[in-house]
Formats: sequence, structure tokens, C-alpha cells
Amino acid sequence: MADKNKLFDEEEDMFVTLDLDNGTQAECQVITIFDVSGQDYIALLPVDENEEPNGEGEVYIYRYAEDKDGNPSLSNIEDDEEYEAVADRFDELLDEAEFEDEAE
Repeated sequence: MADKNKLFDEEEDMFVTLDLDNGTQAECQVITIFDVSGQDYIALLPVDENEEPNGEGEVYIYRYAEDKDGNPSLSNIEDDEEYEAVADRFDELLDEAEFEDEAE
């Protein structure tokens, strides 16, 4: 997997299919996998059938883990404080990526 706390670049596009609570599926592009207080999280951007980002700018964030065989698993973030800390860190990563793009 890519370095943690970095946004994936376009050459590393990875996609996952989520089974949503309402019984539908969503195809999502992996934006990044990052760490907050020793726990890994994943940010996913829903895409359409042409792998284009959704028009709403919606991003899904989940807890992320891999088993001993490297199989990934996602779980919901149930705690509001945990979610706020994770969302803040994700925003920081976006700001850092934007700053790096401007510097180039």
C-alpha cells in the first residue's frame, strides 16, 4: 500500500466497492489511508460508472485494518469525537496536498 498520511496520486488509482446500509453498492476511489493516534483510516471518494468523482464532493471515511494475510477490512467510526479528529486530520492532508501542488 502507499505511504500512510499521503494522498494517492493519479497513477495509483485504486477502487473498492462498498455495500451500503440501504442495500445498494457504491464504487469508490481510494483517496488515502492515514493514521490518527495509532489507528488507520481510509478516505473513499464515490465515483460514477465512468470512474468520475461524484458531483457533491462527498467522501466516506472508515476505520481501516488488514488481517495477517493482508486482507483489508473497513468499519464504521461510531464515536463523534473520534470522527472529528479523523475528519480534521483528513482536512490537514488535503491542505498539505494543495500546498505541495502550489509549490510545484
